Amino acid sequence: MKVIAINGSPRKKWNTATLLEHVLKGAESAGAETKLVHLYDLDYRGCISCFACKLKGGKSFGKCAVNDDLAPLLEEIRTVDALILGSPIYFGDVTGEMRSFMERLFFQFPIYEPDAAVRQPKKVRTAWVYTMNVTEELARQMGYDRMFRDNAGLLERFFGSCESLMCYDTLQFDDYSKYAARRFDPVAKRKRHEEAFPEDCKRAYELGARLVR
Repeated sequence: MKVIAINGSPRKKWNTATLLEHVLKGAESAGAETKLVHLYDLDYRGCISCFACKLKGGKSFGKCAVNDDLAPLLEEIRTVDALILGSPIYFGDVTGEMRSFMERLFFQFPIYEPDAAVRQPKKVRTAWVYTMNVTEELARQMGYDRMFRDNAGLLERFFGSCESLMCYDTLQFDDYSKYAARRFDPVAKRKRHEEAFPEDCKRAYELGARLVR
């Protein structure tokens, strides 16, 4: 079984990446072959609206035609058994790199025909992993739940069943005194990170194992 995790964070060793690594460790414990991809290592853009993926008889029908760093990854995703997308939340949504990736990943599949159900060639188990600085209560007040549902719905529409793991009130810096961030209590932030983040990592590990089993 093949599992790929996509890191939509610019940081390779912080909250989102760490959770994705635990997801993959869980998948490996259940016998899967795994891979972690950092989107910020790739040179690509979002969908350019060329519609080559919908051109009848075209060589790129059903596939993104843009040839850049994302092209090999989109092809590899067609071979996986489980796909995990991870991103921090910036201004109420996933990162710009993740949004551009999502455009390219999803738009290649649907066609504008009545009663047409176009999707990834085979069903794939999927998951979202989110990290954010806000508390769970504040995220709810700000309407994040709708974004979580919409993103899960996209994966379910084109790939298969989807689970979402949310990690709230994350630690942003090692040393808060170096940054203009006095609205946060660095002691409380560190304490929560030490107490809650290991549990988030455990949940991520269990998610990975569950996706494979």
